[in-house]
Amino acid sequence: MGQFAFAAFNIGEHLRLDPDDGGSGLGSKAEYQSIGAFISSVLPNVYVIVGIILFIILVVGGIMVIASAGQGDEEKTAQGKKAITAAVIGAAIVLASWWIIQIIKVLTDINILG
Repeated sequence: MGQFAFAAFNIGEHLRLDPDDGGSGLGSKAEYQSIGAFISSVLPNVYVIVGIILFIILVVGGIMVIASAGQGDEEKTAQGKKAITAAVIGAAIVLASWWIIQIIKVLTDINILG
């Protein structure tokens, strides 16, 4: 019982994305031969897109708060504050996921983000 049974299982070899291997794949490109390679190529772009979306939500929420403060509209002010809160929580979740990926990188010596 010196080794764990799951330590010998290489998920990249068993979950191929290449249709030439007999499975249903995304294509025959060499960089997408496994799920890990696909995730490694897509994930940095997802972080950029999510960051842009969160920035836009934060700016729109701030504009809503500023615009409604001059009019005295409490409902729109609350709506703007909710948008800002959602953007900040979303940014914290994205940052936490990046930290988790960095921890996995340090522990397993696998560069997920390419």
